[in-house]
Amino acid sequence: MNNNETIFALSSGHGKSGVAVIRISGTNLGQVFSKFINKKDFFPRRAYFTNLKDSEHYLIDQVICIYFQAPHSFTGEDIIEIHSHGAPAVIEKIFSYLTELGFRMATPGEFSRRAFYNNKMDLADIDGLAALLDAQTDKQRQNALKSMLGTDSKIYEAWRNQMIEISAYAAAMLDYAEDELPANIGETIRKKTEKLHEEIKASLSRYTAVRAIRSGFNIALIGETNVGKSSLFNAILGANRAIVSDIPGTTRDVVSVQLDIDGYLVNLSDTAGLRETTDTIEKIGIQRTQSEIENANLVLHVIDGTKDANISSAKENEILVVNKSDLASCKKIPNAIYVSAKTGSGIKDLIEVIKEKISTLTKTTESTVAVNARTYSLLQDAAVELNNATNSPKENYDIFSEHVRRAADNIGKILGTITATEVMDATFSQLCLGK
Repeated sequence: MNNNETIFALSSGHGKSGVAVIRISGTNLGQVFSKFINKKDFFPRRAYFTNLKDSEHYLIDQVICIYFQAPHSFTGEDIIEIHSHGAPAVIEKIFSYLTELGFRMATPGEFSRRAFYNNKMDLADIDGLAALLDAQTDKQRQNALKSMLGTDSKIYEAWRNQMIEISAYAAAMLDYAEDELPANIGETIRKKTEKLHEEIKASLSRYTAVRAIRSGFNIALIGETNVGKSSLFNAILGANRAIVSDIPGTTRDVVSVQLDIDGYLVNLSDTAGLRETTDTIEKIGIQRTQSEIENANLVLHVIDGTKDANISSAKENEILVVNKSDLASCKKIPNAIYVSAKTGSGIKDLIEVIKEKISTLTKTTESTVAVNARTYSLLQDAAVELNNATNSPKENYDIFSEHVRRAADNIGKILGTITATEVMDATFSQLCLGK
């Protein structure tokens, strides 16, 4: 990929809109900007209203242009932003004109790739940017912003610096006399290594909660046939999405919907009723129900309130919900939520309990790195290397140093300090054109 080329892309959304933002990045774009606004003298970061004309001096559109001079820009290069009307024909004409000037369309994530090469962002920041662009709820926005603005990077950098220092001291112990090194240095670096291992393992343990914030909390409605799961699904949603019938086994597939509960994205699923059946299609539905249970962060176990249930307590990630409370005649179940999907009674109480469950899960994500699929694997590798270091022979600091160095390399890959082409390609491909 040639970083000397000038690239452009639409940074705003596609389709008809009031305003479109086209971003251009390259070197020495001052003369180009001067041509766009038809002014010899101009100031960076100032908006100029102008008639943008093509190479034959025909008017393309009335636009606002802004020049961001390197290195004070998103990519660290010169950037020009063109704010035009959002008609597809206008955007296409500007693209055609920019191509005539020798510029080319950017590939997905290429602007961020240039920001990375120019030390404006590291890979952890770019992970945060990708999460921010995908954010659908306020909690996702908050979580992604922390990563994008460098909170994660500072933690990773601190870990890596400590590992480099530990590895250097361990290596030095092989070359220097004991009286030339700090007192009890061997014991000190082993304790520091153990502490780093504990911190990384703690971050890994929070992966499920962090992933749920980014991808959505999976909540599955399960239970036997005809207990009112679909009616309850519709009641929580406030709309008739699932088919409701008195015939047992009506729901044969998983019906899912996304909703915002207290700022968190929730993936709510209505599932097939659990029972013994010879119906081939219903069997497939029940298999899918089992898959939903395995992937759920929270299960709403729905019980028919008109019948006695052989359930005394909820599992760890489960809420017992007794439906048909307006007709309820079963014995009381401790800590169960009593609702009526038909009348709406108890639905608000159930949603409050769901909020509490989500809040409890997300409390563990505070003041830690936002681990994603890419960083999870690298953190696991780092944790293994640190564990190997602490379990290495006490007098063999050569092996100890090598394990800690490898752990530092894994953290370096998270930041992009040490990169592999596949890691970078996977990271930047998350992003869209113009980012």
